[in-house]
Amino acid sequence: MIKWEAVFNFSIAREAFPKILEGLPYTLSLSLIGFALGTVVGFIFAQMKTSKCLVFRWLATIHISLMRGIPLMVLLFLIYFGLPFVGIQLDPITASIIAFTLMSSAYISEIIRSSLMAVDKGQWEAAESLGIKKSAIYRSVILPQAFRIALPPLSNVLMDMVKSTSLTAMITVPEIFNKAKIVGGSKSDYMTVYILVAFIYWLVCTLYAILQAGWEKKRDV
Repeated sequence: MIKWEAVFNFSIAREAFPKILEGLPYTLSLSLIGFALGTVVGFIFAQMKTSKCLVFRWLATIHISLMRGIPLMVLLFLIYFGLPFVGIQLDPITASIIAFTLMSSAYISEIIRSSLMAVDKGQWEAAESLGIKKSAIYRSVILPQAFRIALPPLSNVLMDMVKSTSLTAMITVPEIFNKAKIVGGSKSDYMTVYILVAFIYWLVCTLYAILQAGWEKKRDV
């Protein structure tokens, strides 16, 4: 006979919910800031990857290969616990933002690069035939079309980053998973709080998915 209260205790969940939500601002801010900075850095590396300069192409290739090949947990530990050995001490929030930026930029750069390449070359030719400058073509014609192509995979990166913020609990960032661990220990009921925090992550990702769908519809993606 399954003891459902041992699986999920509603009274403990009700009490734990507001305490776990105290970490939500950290979860949201880390994912959004990391994604925003990762997009900027990723765009730069996307341009480097397609540059005519061999050095730029190699630097971009090495960065993308490293960041896609190293687990985020290892990167967090290298930045937070490793940098002090060379005299650089970062707080957990800063270390997390740097790790999220570096990791996401590798994936975002490839999304941006492939999206730019997916735009029909005829768009360049048509715009150039009208006498429009290349910088204006890139800014007003190519980038908007590439953005519509890149939006769905970019939103997947953002949602993955929301879930990955749970790893920052390992370097003491007080996000929702860290709060869940503390509450679970105090209540001696980890199962209930872990199910609850999983539900919160799902709600956040679902909200992002709804916003993405609305944006896609608005832009006719």
